[in-house]
Amino acid sequence: MEKTIINTPSAPAPIGPYSQAVQVGSMLFISGQVAINPTTGNVEATDIIGETHQVMHNLKAVLAAAGMDFNNSVKTTIFLTDMSLFTQVNEVYGKYFSGNFPARETVAVKGLPKNVNVEISMIASL
Repeated sequence: MEKTIINTPSAPAPIGPYSQAVQVGSMLFISGQVAINPTTGNVEATDIIGETHQVMHNLKAVLAAAGMDFNNSVKTTIFLTDMSLFTQVNEVYGKYFSGNFPARETVAVKGLPKNVNVEISMIASL
């Protein structure tokens, strides 16, 4: 199967040796997104609500670059630096889906890039 690298200026440029997303057949594998504003390259959010919205906007941009949207999402992984943030992240996250939620796990981690509090990766399918 052929793989296609997905890259869009509407989402943050990778900060390491990885792609924003890779499409193989009908499957799209999106690298973990953090709250970097793609226009400035900085984390501008001042709280977990703002961080989560920026992460979801970044995911939306990568999905769009592949001709998909949140309805195509089949699996997400949420990484949190503090599980006490779960309720707030969950509330924002849920607003981006229209019912048929993807499978998901949420994992507590010691730290994330750029000292953010949340990172979300996603698998989507046509």
